[in-house]
Amino acid sequence: MTTSSNLGYPRIGPNRELKRALEGYWTRRISRTELQRVAATLRAGGWQRQQAAGIDHIPSSDFSYYDHVLDTCAMVGAVPPRYGFAGDTVDLDTYFAMARGVGTPDRDVTAMEMTKWFDTNYHYIVPEFEAGQRFSLASTKVVDEFNEAKQLGILTRPVILGPVSFLLLGKAKDSNVRRLDLLQRLLPVYEEVLTRLAEAGSEWVQIDEPCLALDLQDAARGAYETAFGRLRQAGGSLKILLTSYFGELGPNLETALGLPVDGIHLDLMRAPEQLDDVLSRLPQSMALSAGVVDGRNVWLNDLGRSLEVLQKIVAAIGHERLIVAPSCSMLHVPIDLAREQKLDPEIRNWLSFADQKLQELAVLARAMSEGRDAVGEQIEDNRRRIASRGASVRVHRPEVKKRVAALGPGDTRRGSPYAQRRLVQRGKLPLAPFPTTTIGSFPQTSEVRAKRSAFTKGQIDREAYEAFLEQEIGRIVRFQEEIGIDVLVHGEPERNDMVQYFGERLTGFAFTGQGWVQSYGSRYVRPPIIYGDVARPEPMTVRWSTYAASLTDRPVKGMLTGPITMLQWSFVRDDQPRRDTARQIALAIRDEVCDLEAAGIGLVQIDEPAFREGLPLKRADWPAYLAWAVECFRLASSGVSDATQIHTHMCYSEFNDIISAIGELDADVISIESSRSQMELLEAFESYDYPNEIGPGVFDIHSPRVPGVEEIKQLLLKATKYLAPEKVWVNPDCGLKTRRWEEVRPALKNMVEAAKAVRAELVGVG
Repeated sequence: MTTSSNLGYPRIGPNRELKRALEGYWTRRISRTELQRVAATLRAGGWQRQQAAGIDHIPSSDFSYYDHVLDTCAMVGAVPPRYGFAGDTVDLDTYFAMARGVGTPDRDVTAMEMTKWFDTNYHYIVPEFEAGQRFSLASTKVVDEFNEAKQLGILTRPVILGPVSFLLLGKAKDSNVRRLDLLQRLLPVYEEVLTRLAEAGSEWVQIDEPCLALDLQDAARGAYETAFGRLRQAGGSLKILLTSYFGELGPNLETALGLPVDGIHLDLMRAPEQLDDVLSRLPQSMALSAGVVDGRNVWLNDLGRSLEVLQKIVAAIGHERLIVAPSCSMLHVPIDLAREQKLDPEIRNWLSFADQKLQELAVLARAMSEGRDAVGEQIEDNRRRIASRGASVRVHRPEVKKRVAALGPGDTRRGSPYAQRRLVQRGKLPLAPFPTTTIGSFPQTSEVRAKRSAFTKGQIDREAYEAFLEQEIGRIVRFQEEIGIDVLVHGEPERNDMVQYFGERLTGFAFTGQGWVQSYGSRYVRPPIIYGDVARPEPMTVRWSTYAASLTDRPVKGMLTGPITMLQWSFVRDDQPRRDTARQIALAIRDEVCDLEAAGIGLVQIDEPAFREGLPLKRADWPAYLAWAVECFRLASSGVSDATQIHTHMCYSEFNDIISAIGELDADVISIESSRSQMELLEAFESYDYPNEIGPGVFDIHSPRVPGVEEIKQLLLKATKYLAPEKVWVNPDCGLKTRRWEEVRPALKNMVEAAKAVRAELVGVG
C-alpha cells in the first residue's frame, strides 16, 4: 500500500484564532491559560482535519506560537544571556521576549534578529550563539504535543528542525565561535528528545534539514554524518524521515542518501529533475517521500501528471516504500478554499488550499494503492478544471505581451549617472545632513480598519470614506511637521496591504477573503493570486500623495511597492516564467511613477523588501535571477527625469552576497533594516563602495520597545564608520503600520532628536 503524508499544517486557525489570542495575551486582555486553551483547540482541529482527509502520516509539533526556529531555540535552551534565562524551562514570557523584545520601565531588552526563511515570505528568529555556548533540554514541546495528539487517538509523526540546519541558520555573536563546532554540545539534547519520543510510542520522527538544499562545504556534510549517526542510535526503533525542500539536493545527494535514516523526502515541485538520480541510487532500506503536491502555491494539482511521476517511482522501488507528500509544509498556503464564497467562481475552480491539498494527497495515494478507477471521478473532474484554466480568455492580454516584447535597453536606464542626478536633486531639494524620513506607513488604528471595512461592506459611501482618509492624512502630515521630520509621507491609511492594495488596481490579480498565511508571529497576510497578464488601467496612488503634498511645504514621498516584491508576495501563475510576470508588473509600476512625477511628486519610493528573498538557493542560479530582478526594478524606476529622487527599501535580508546587484538598482536612496543587528548589516557596505545614499534603520518596528535618543544616536554614529556622513539618511527599519501610536510618537521624536544631535556633533549643523 502507498501511504500519504503531510509535512506541516497551517498554525493560525481557520478564523485567525491564534492571532487574536496572541495579541490578547500580549496586551493582557486574556490569561496564559486562555492562550494555551486556544492553542490546544487549534492543534486538535488540525490533526482531526488531516485524519478525516485520510492522511496516514500526520505531523505534530509543527504548531508554533511564533516561529518553529524559535521553538527549537527553546527546546535546546539557546537563550541569549540578556533574557536572564536560568537554564531550566523556557516559559512563554521569555519566549516572547526573545521574539519581540521588552520595553517596560522595569525591563528593557531587545529582540533577537529576524530574517527570511530561505526564499519565502515567512520570517524566522535567528538563533544566537555565544562563546562558551551551552545547550540543555529546556522545552519538551515536541514530546508534549505528540502525547496530546495520542490522547485524542491520533498517532502523529513529530517534526523537529534538524541540528545541522539549526546551527547553520543561526549567527555566532563572537568572532571566535564557529557554528558547526557546537554540534557535539547540541546533539545530547536531540538524543534526549528522540529517546523520549520512542518511549512515548512514536513510530516515526520527521527531522527537517532544509539546508541540504543549499551549497554546502565538506565540513557541513561531515556534520550531517556525525549528527545522524548519533541520532540513529538514540532513536532506537524510531524511524527517521530526513526532510529537505525548496530545491534539489544536488551535490549533497550522496551525503543524504548515505545517512542512517529510514526515509528521505524530495521536493519534486521545485526540483523534479532530481528524481531519476535519486531512484538510481536510493538504498533498498530507504522509503521515498515524494513531494508532488505544491506546498507553496495555490494552484490545483494536476493529478494526471502527478500519477505519472508516482508510477515511475513505484516501478523503481515498489508501493511499500512510496510516501505521497506535499513538497514542503503547508505553512505557506491558506487553510480552506471552501471558505472563499466571494472569490470569482472561474478562478476559484483552478485553486487548492491546504485542506484541498490534503484531499489531493489522499486521492493520489488511493489511486496508487487501488488503481485509477477507484478515484476515476475525482481525476476526471481535476482534468476538466485544469483544461478550463488553460483555455480561459481571461489569462492572456495580447497588448500586454506586445508591450513587453517591445522593451529595449534604454527603458532600463536613467537619463544621467547618479553623480549628476545628485547635483540636480540637491539643487531642487536642499536637505540638512542626516535627513529624516519614514518608510511609508503609519499605524493602522482600529478606527482606520473599521472605516475601511464599513466602506468595503457598503455601510458608508465613497464620499464619506475619502473625507475620513483626508482627515487621517492631515493628522499624519501635521504630526510629522510638528516633530521635525524632513521628508514626509502620507501614511497610507487607505491601504490594506502593500501588495494587495496595488494588486486590486491591476489586471490579472485575484483576491481572497480568508486566504491568510503567516508572515511572522501574529502578522498574517492574504497574498494576491496572479492568474493572468498584468496591466494598470488607471493611477493608483496619485490622489493621496498629491493631497498630502497640498498640506505642507515640505517634500512628500510617493510610496509604491516594487515588481519583485509584488511577485514574491503573491501566489504567482505557473504557466509562464516568473521573470515575464515580473516585467509586466514593472511596466505597471513605471506608469505610476511617471504619473506621480507629472503630478509634482519629486520623491518616489519603490519598496523591494523581497528582492533578496527571491534569490535562488544555489549560487549557480543567482546571476540569472539577479539580472532580470535588477532589470525589472530599473524598468519600473527609469521613466523619470534626473530631478526626481528614487528611493527603495529592503528589510530582513543579508546583503553581503548581493551588494553589487543592489548597487546596480541605481536607486538614489536605499533604506534598509539594520537595528536588530546593531548595524552589522552595514559591513557589506564597508568593502563595497556603494555610490548612492543609504538610510540604515535605527529602530525595530517589529518590537513594541521604544529606543531612547542616545541609543539611536549611537547607532547613527556606528553607521558613519561604514558610510560617509553625507550619504546617511535616518529612518525606522520598516513601515509603522503594525505599531501603536503610543509607541510611534516617542520613537519618531527620539529619532529626530538623535539626528539633530549627530548633525551637530559631526557636521556642526543645529
